[in-house]
Amino acid sequence: MGHRYRQFSVEERCEIARLRTQGVSIRQIAAGLDRAPSSIARELKRNSGAGGGYKPTYAQQQARARRWSGSRLDRDGGLRHQVLRQLMAGWSPEQIAGRSRHGIGTETIYRFIYAQVTRHNDFSWRHYLPRSKFRRGRRARRGGSPALHMSHRICLTQRPAEVAGRLVPGHWEADLMAFSRYGQNLLILHERMSRSLIGAYLPSKQAQPVAQAIAATLSALPQSLRRTVTFDNGTEFARHYDLNAIGIQTFFCDPHAPWQKGGIENAIGRMRRFLPRKTDLATIDHATLVALIAAYNNTPRKCLDWKTPAEVCSEQMLHFKRESTSRPPPG
Repeated sequence: MGHRYRQFSVEERCEIARLRTQGVSIRQIAAGLDRAPSSIARELKRNSGAGGGYKPTYAQQQARARRWSGSRLDRDGGLRHQVLRQLMAGWSPEQIAGRSRHGIGTETIYRFIYAQVTRHNDFSWRHYLPRSKFRRGRRARRGGSPALHMSHRICLTQRPAEVAGRLVPGHWEADLMAFSRYGQNLLILHERMSRSLIGAYLPSKQAQPVAQAIAATLSALPQSLRRTVTFDNGTEFARHYDLNAIGIQTFFCDPHAPWQKGGIENAIGRMRRFLPRKTDLATIDHATLVALIAAYNNTPRKCLDWKTPAEVCSEQMLHFKRESTSRPPPG
């Protein structure tokens, strides 16, 4: 049984070019590279330039171009029309590949769409894809969650049971509201009982400025209204333990489980109506941001029996003042 043919490497092509310019014969080149003389002769014939000279870079390009026959969707117009029609109907590449009788793969569809964006410099092609991304994101690798490297991380299962019931004030959820312009983020804090919202600009997404912003925002509240904060596993919350100094306990959701802090996820979704991702935060001054958050806090909520978060928060503060100013009973 014969040996399977293997393509020439760049190093081998460089050696062929060097020996050829020295006048070494094909049989001698073949012996030096442990190749068949016919393989060397074929390489020189197929991949030499128009002037007859053999250049390793040009030979490598020619060989690569000869092996690539183009995307299957480029070559098959009927299949291309079918795939694009299904994409426009809202199917994902994975769904199309799963139902396809032609054996087309998910990656083939993605590569074809992004190749059209590059080839034609036309970003409208990305609208064929479900999320219309400008480029493919990297898939998370198993075991790569930041939760594995978070210092002093306490899992959500160890959080006080009273937090889940939403009957005791002072338990918060925190997250960042990101925008398309690089470096623009808002810190969003959501109180679980009242559903009230606090927002603040962030000078940086680094862990220490984020922790300082949370501490500065919550430290003005009475201790009874700043008991715990729950985070996801973003590295921007790596300095969460700094909040322990002002009496706040910190807890983290399980990896890839943002629904465990669904209150703030819902709140950010509502704020997106007024601050979509494409918003330039540089055009939103502090007064406008305060007004937008006030509008959120003064909107009635069914879960609050049609009270507003601001009304429930005011009741909490009033209750706190009554407790703090009441005289102790006589001994």
